[in-house]
Amino acid sequence: MEQPSAIELVARWASRLTLAAVPEAVRHVARACLIDTVGVALAGTRTHVARIAREYACATSAEGTASVFGCAQRLAAPGAAFANAVAAHALDFDDNCDAGIVHGSAIVIPATLALAEATGASGSDCVTAIIAGLEGEYAVGAAATRSLYDRGWWTTALLGPIGACVAASRLLALDPQATAAALGIAVCGAGGTKPVFGTDGKPLLAGRAAEAGVVAACLAARGASGPRDALDADRGLAHLMNGGPFDMSAFDSLGSHWRLLSPGIDVKRIPLCLSSHAAVDATRELAAGHALAPSRIRRIVCDVPPIVAANLKHRHPRSAQQAQFSMPFAVAAALLFGDVGLAQLDPAIIGDATLQRLMARVEMVTGPRWDDAARSAAPEGAFVRIEFDDGGAIETFCARARGSAARPLGDAEIDDKFLMCADYARTAIEPQALLQRLHRVEDLRRAADLLGTRAA
Repeated sequence: MEQPSAIELVARWASRLTLAAVPEAVRHVARACLIDTVGVALAGTRTHVARIAREYACATSAEGTASVFGCAQRLAAPGAAFANAVAAHALDFDDNCDAGIVHGSAIVIPATLALAEATGASGSDCVTAIIAGLEGEYAVGAAATRSLYDRGWWTTALLGPIGACVAASRLLALDPQATAAALGIAVCGAGGTKPVFGTDGKPLLAGRAAEAGVVAACLAARGASGPRDALDADRGLAHLMNGGPFDMSAFDSLGSHWRLLSPGIDVKRIPLCLSSHAAVDATRELAAGHALAPSRIRRIVCDVPPIVAANLKHRHPRSAQQAQFSMPFAVAAALLFGDVGLAQLDPAIIGDATLQRLMARVEMVTGPRWDDAARSAAPEGAFVRIEFDDGGAIETFCARARGSAARPLGDAEIDDKFLMCADYARTAIEPQALLQRLHRVEDLRRAADLLGTRAA
């Protein structure tokens, strides 16, 4: 008997998933992802790239019933998914998962919310779809191993259409055959490479990933076919884009091993690329124990794994997006301001002469200490050494940043982050009321009620 393909395994599992079959611990993490993603999307609406995405979507998409963060116009689900996913990723403040090394929620959740409003789905339908989409995408990411990311693919854009498509297919109640067709379409059209880091292309590709997943599911719902071996065929994603590695055993545990719990979700404490977070935490630890006058500092050396050095490529950032991928900015801002928040991404602050002088003293290196064992224990860790003009020095090591799955933020901290983001967004939606609805999303009869709106 012919063995099912990876797409068929995901499709069979996702199309039959019920919320009752999901442990409460998994549902709790999914709700936290929803709260965090809506918060960072609201904050993201203030960015230039999110405004571009909204204007484009409103000008080119069909009118519909799906809400668009930051404006009153309603769009059909694909357009809303695009605009809202761009907003969710615009500040690089959204969550990560090590299974695939992807920003899963910023793609899956906007796609889910847009289609849920359009279809009249319930809050529990939404949560089921979110879990199906995230777990399906993370299973593919785990099967591909981290080599996909290491080869230069931006896996959020490459694998994001899979998560969005699974979630959309679940909301449309597609059977396993139609879900597999949708996934085939989504996989064959996916792509994304890392040169987008530090540019508008990064959040825009996130938006395209959400849109593509919704479109693939809607096409399959109308009878379109797609290749069921698009992941594992001789000319499928694993061979063409990953050089062959693809662990099919990753799909055996769907529904029993929940990747929302292990490896878990990294919820960002600060709005920078996660690769800088351990260095920021180490810097703040040193600053807390010593009186560090910037004028006394001769050099700051950050010894990091190769993946961190590759991601944080902007030595002299001039924009907020470049600053989010800059180790000198992350460390210098943490020293100068005590931490890095949305306020520090102001171009005027990035260009401040005092900050620029301190950034010039920050060096990022990677060396032999980062063998396989060290990278496994601290995949984005950092040794930070601060050297002074008088010859003295202090140093410390941070293996995993606060907010990572290994050192998670508490529920109250995630709520505080949401309220801070909502306040930054100056949203017309009352933040506390929205937060309460997000916490009880599973009780909502209509997902349209989540944002204080109702689908027609």
